[in-house]
Amino acid sequence: MSEIVNLRQARKARDRAERKARADENAARHGRTKAERLREAAEADRLRRGLDAHRFEDEGGDGA
Repeated sequence: MSEIVNLRQARKARDRAERKARADENAARHGRTKAERLREAAEADRLRRGLDAHRFEDEGGDGA
């Protein structure tokens, strides 16, 4: 006996798979990997913290 298939759900699943395949292809062609994004974010955070550590504290004086 064959399995009953809901055609609406089958169509949506097929469309979802096609969109995912297209997205994966575009990501491979144009995008960066998750590791690259995380590494760049960590580097930017490290540089920002280093810059913040070198700021002068304003004591409320005239700047002299």
